[in-house]
Amino acid sequence: MKVLTHEYARLVHEAIEHAQAAGDLPLFEIPEVRVQPPNNPGFADYATPVAMQLGRLARKPPAEIAAIIVRHLPDAPFAGAAEVAGPGFINFRLSDDWLKQQVETIIAEGDDLCALQIGAGKRAQVEFVSANPTGPLHIGRTRGAVIGDSIARVLEAVGYRVEREYYFNNAGRQMEMLGRSLRARYLQALGQDAPLPEEGYAGEYLAEVAARLVAEVGDAWREADWPPFKEFAEKVIFEWIRASLLRLGVRHDVFFNENSLYEDGSVWRTLEALRQRGYIYDAPVWEGASEAERAQAAASGAANAAWFRSTALGDEKDRVLVKASGEPTYTLPDIAYHVNKMERGFDLLVNVLGADHGTQYKVVQRGLQALGYDPSRLHVIIHQMVRIYRGGALIKGSTRAGDVIPVDAVIDEVGADSVRYFLLARSANTDVEFDLDLAVAQNNENPVYYIQNAHVRCAGIFRMAEQRGFSDAGADLSLLGEPETTFLRQALRLGETLIYALEEMAPHQIAFFALETARLFHPMYDNVRVFHSEVPEDVARARLRFYRAAKVVFKRLLTLMGMSAPDVM
Repeated sequence: MKVLTHEYARLVHEAIEHAQAAGDLPLFEIPEVRVQPPNNPGFADYATPVAMQLGRLARKPPAEIAAIIVRHLPDAPFAGAAEVAGPGFINFRLSDDWLKQQVETIIAEGDDLCALQIGAGKRAQVEFVSANPTGPLHIGRTRGAVIGDSIARVLEAVGYRVEREYYFNNAGRQMEMLGRSLRARYLQALGQDAPLPEEGYAGEYLAEVAARLVAEVGDAWREADWPPFKEFAEKVIFEWIRASLLRLGVRHDVFFNENSLYEDGSVWRTLEALRQRGYIYDAPVWEGASEAERAQAAASGAANAAWFRSTALGDEKDRVLVKASGEPTYTLPDIAYHVNKMERGFDLLVNVLGADHGTQYKVVQRGLQALGYDPSRLHVIIHQMVRIYRGGALIKGSTRAGDVIPVDAVIDEVGADSVRYFLLARSANTDVEFDLDLAVAQNNENPVYYIQNAHVRCAGIFRMAEQRGFSDAGADLSLLGEPETTFLRQALRLGETLIYALEEMAPHQIAFFALETARLFHPMYDNVRVFHSEVPEDVARARLRFYRAAKVVFKRLLTLMGMSAPDVM
C-alpha cells in the first residue's frame, strides 16, 4: 500500500520540476518536500508548506508559487482536488473513488497490511529486558520487554530482519547474594535456624525455590557453600522469566551471557584497543580533577585506575574502566559487548534500557566511537518507571526487600493484552500509571476493551452474514458513504505511523493510532448497518465488504502491539 505522504511529496517535486522546465519557476535546487495530514482534517487530507520555503529561491510570493505548483501537478489515481490555502499552503484531497477501492487493497494485504521495504535486506538487533536472574520478572522490567518487542514488530513491519537478544550476567556480588540467600532458605526448609545474609534477597519466591531444591536433593546440600545454590536459583528463576515473557508473547532469539566476554578475552582486548588508540591512561584521579581531589587521592594513597579519556569525545568527565583493585567497572564489558554486536554485522542496533542507564549508554557510544565504529548505528530507548494503582492507591514494591509486583500476578489479574497495552501506550520517556481497576473494566473507558471490541464487532457481522447465507462477493464499493471513507482515510495512515514510529523509535505511536482508529470506528458502526430492513441488498453487500477490510485493519494493529484479536468477548 502506498504511503500517501511520500506519494504526494513525489507529485509536488515533479510539479516543481515541470514548472521549472516550462519557465514558470526559475531553476533552483528543490529542497525536501514535506507533506503531512493537517491538524484539522476538515481542511484537507494532506497539506504541504513547500511554497513558503521556496519564496526566496523562486523570488515570488508563496501563494503564487503554490498556484503554479498546483497547475503543474501530475495526475495520479489517488489524487483528488488540490487547492491553495492561506499564505501559501497547498491542501490535497484524496479521490473518493480511489479511496473506496482501497477496501480491496486492505483485504488483499491482510496480515501484511502497510508492510514497507525501508529495511529490506538489512538486519536489526533489539536488546531488551536483560535482567540478571535474581528474581521473578517484575512489572517495571516488563515495560522494557513490551517496548522492546513492540519496536521489533515495527522494524519487521518496515522490512528489517530482526534478532531479539537478552543480555545478562550470572556472576558478581548480586548473584553471590542470591546463592547465599537460597542457601539460608534451603536450611530453613530443612528446619535449621539460618538467617538471611544482611544484603540478601528476602523475597518469598526463594522459599519456593528452596522447596523445589529440597524435593530434588533432600538434605544432601546441608554442608554445601553458596555456588551450587546460585546455579540452582539461576536455573529456576530463568525458567520463570522466560515463562513470564512467553505469556506476554515475548520471545528472544539469543541469550548472551556477559561472562562469555571474559572467557574469550574480549573485555581485555577492548581495553587494550582503547589504550593503543590513546584513550586509556592510568592515574589515581582523572586528568580534569581539581587540586582538592588530587590532594585527597594522594593523602589516601589511592592507586592507579584505568581511565577512559571520554572527554576527548564530548563527555563531561573521564570514566573509570578498571578500578585500582584491578576489577573492571560495568562500563568496560558493556563496551566489549557492543563491539561484539557491531562485529556481528547488524545494520541497526536498538537497546531498551531503564531510566538508570541514561548516562551509561552515552559512555558506551563514545567507547564505540573511540574504537572506530559508527555510534549512529546504536539507538537507545530509555523508559521511565511504572506505578501500579488499585482503588486509587499506589502499590509499592522492591526486589531486594522481597515485595516486588511480579508481572505474572498482574497478568493473572488483568490479562496479557492489558499489560501490553498499558505499558506501551505512553511515550517511553514518561512514567506509566497502571490502573488495575481500569484494565479489567469491560466498558469503553478501557482502551484495550475499546480497541479489541472493534475487531469483535467486525467478526460478529460475519457470523451474522454466515447465518443468513449472505456474501460480500461482487460488492459495488462505489455505494460506500462518507463515514466509511472517513474510516478508510484513517486506516491508510498506518504506513505513515509506522515510519514515524521507526524514525522516532516510538512504538507507542501504534497504540495511539489504534485508539484513534477505534474512536472513528465505533460511532460509524452504530450508524452504518449491514443488516437492516431499510438497507438495500447492494448497499449491504458493499458495507459487508468494507467491514471485512476494517477487521483486517484492527487485527493488524493488535498484532503490531503484540495483542490478541478476539472474535468474541
